[in-house]
Amino acid sequence: MSDKNDIKIEDEKVLSESEKREQELREQAKANKRRKRIRKIIIWLVVIAIIVLVGNWYLNLRATMQAQQQAALNSSTRVEVQVTQDVYTATIDLSGYVEAYDIQEARFRATGPVTSVNVEEGDSVKKGDVLASIDNTNQTYQVESIRNQIRQAELNGTPSQLELLKLQLTTAENNLEYTNLVANFDGTVASVNIDEGDYFEAGTTTAAITIADLSKLKATVEIDEIDMQYVTLGQTAYLTFDSLPGQTIEATVSYIPTLGTYSSQGIGVVEVELTIDNPPASLKPGYSFEGTIASEGDVEMMLVPQAAVTTGRGGLTTVERLNADGSTETVPVSVKYLGEGFTQLLSGNLSVGDTLVYERSNSSMGMMMGGGPR
Repeated sequence: MSDKNDIKIEDEKVLSESEKREQELREQAKANKRRKRIRKIIIWLVVIAIIVLVGNWYLNLRATMQAQQQAALNSSTRVEVQVTQDVYTATIDLSGYVEAYDIQEARFRATGPVTSVNVEEGDSVKKGDVLASIDNTNQTYQVESIRNQIRQAELNGTPSQLELLKLQLTTAENNLEYTNLVANFDGTVASVNIDEGDYFEAGTTTAAITIADLSKLKATVEIDEIDMQYVTLGQTAYLTFDSLPGQTIEATVSYIPTLGTYSSQGIGVVEVELTIDNPPASLKPGYSFEGTIASEGDVEMMLVPQAAVTTGRGGLTTVERLNADGSTETVPVSVKYLGEGFTQLLSGNLSVGDTLVYERSNSSMGMMMGGGPR
């Protein structure tokens, strides 16, 4: 019995030692996990701190660079330029489409059934030809009746009665003429919209017969106010058409209106008319063209960069002239912008070779050098 108790006590001691060892291992494992967790936290805190420091450094650097760039852009550079003279031939680009030189949209000014149609589409007609007629029985009766009354009034009537009847006769003869459609010029029948037997109402908006004068063609082109100084009546324009490859058609400046207008871009323009005499048969109204007008002779101009010209209140334009003693003088001038940054001096107390000065913003210079936004 004693031996059994000794074995049991021994087993309890062994078990107790094993549990202690297991407890120690567990605590050690927990301690290792805590150390790893603390290490990870420390590493992440360091990484975050580095990111924050680098971010602040980048933002400060960027702000400094932007401030330096802005300071550079806000600065300006004094520029000196000379008044120069150039000689060249002014060329004006044109575009548009051609149309018939004249069009008659013939309509009856009387009401009645159409009794005759004397032309077909494509026919050639002469001025005064009767194109079509409507029934004129009533109008003819009125004319003959009034003529008869006039003959009686000439025998027995008073002068005032005779004068009144003559006025009535004029009206009746006009009404009789209104029953015929007559060609107003030599031309070609472009369309026929009536047939014999149709009933035509006076005031109808659709043309009964349309005639076009195709012996000439015309075109209206917009020329801006800057180029109009080089355009004169009778000047020759040279036109090219996609429909006529390899050919250049000459046109003449035939009309320059007294008044100008504005384009959709707000630029002053003049609608100049060109005329093509004896156009090729293959050239039809509606065809589009590109072309040019060249100024006659060379044009001498005094030129300066547009940047040297200042526009003040009331549209007054001035330049700053550099004097021999280094001082500057404001000179009123009249100018015309030519495009591509250059201005023509039209008037002002300036001579070729005079030096002008102006302040050029470095921001605009950066744009010119490709430093602007893209």
